Amino acid sequence: MKEVKKEAISPEVFRIYDDYVHNRIDRRLFLDKLSKYAIGGFTLPSLLKFLMPNYTDKIQVKAGDPRLKSEYIYYESPNGGGKIRALLSWPADSTAPLPGIIVVHENRGLNPHIEDVARRAALAGFISLAPDALTPLGGYPGNDDDGRELQRKRDRDEMLEDFIAAFSYLKAHPKCDGRVGVVGFCFGGWISNMMAVRIPDLSAAVPFYGGQPAAEDVPKINAPLLLHYAALDERVNEGWPAYEAALKEHHKAYTAYIYPDVNHGFHNDTTPRYDQAAATLAWQRTVDFFKEKLK
Repeated sequence: MKEVKKEAISPEVFRIYDDYVHNRIDRRLFLDKLSKYAIGGFTLPSLLKFLMPNYTDKIQVKAGDPRLKSEYIYYESPNGGGKIRALLSWPADSTAPLPGIIVVHENRGLNPHIEDVARRAALAGFISLAPDALTPLGGYPGNDDDGRELQRKRDRDEMLEDFIAAFSYLKAHPKCDGRVGVVGFCFGGWISNMMAVRIPDLSAAVPFYGGQPAAEDVPKINAPLLLHYAALDERVNEGWPAYEAALKEHHKAYTAYIYPDVNHGFHNDTTPRYDQAAATLAWQRTVDFFKEKLK
């Protein structure tokens, strides 16, 4: 089987993949569209393997890292669905309470990549909490395809309430100093924007390629924003001009970066949409932003 190289792949393949992972096409149509690019020695199975996330080799901060303390906790869901499971992590050598970061997953539940990101946030000097919005349906099922199907069964506004409850849980935690920010990716980017709308005392919000709130909601935002967008992400970016105009109109504190020549999902290093230079820069900007705003 010929090895697939990112530079040899048509940009249309990434657009097809984006449609699939955001439920705009089903798996049968995805495979049909993808098969048209199984040429030049590339087979359909090799393209599929190339596109699917690699959680075995790409995790940066593994579970059990001795530099961290991590545990799964449960907090009450405000939706009458019982408790939400979440990964809580903090530096092993910390003695004083730390500023907190809520880490919000994509549209497939708390998968190994987002757990990794939450541990990275903890290593940067924070106490992080990464909830699994799929808990009422049994939790992340072990693969992203099934995770997306499960998440489609939940109401996104109810999931927003679960993440707002995570903020309250972390803010009151004895290991947290009461200053809490949020970072989220894709679906989690929308959640991050909406938490800024809904939570008056949120200290900072960092949406990665996230959907924008309605213009009439922008006056409710108090938290400073750091927004990351991918230049090739036409779907999400089409909402940015109106959002920026509303932020400017209402004199909100924000900084936005549009990273050139990268796709939606560029921060996720388990998939081929990952761009190392953009991801490294965006994450460093995120950590620096939180260190400034949560001080």
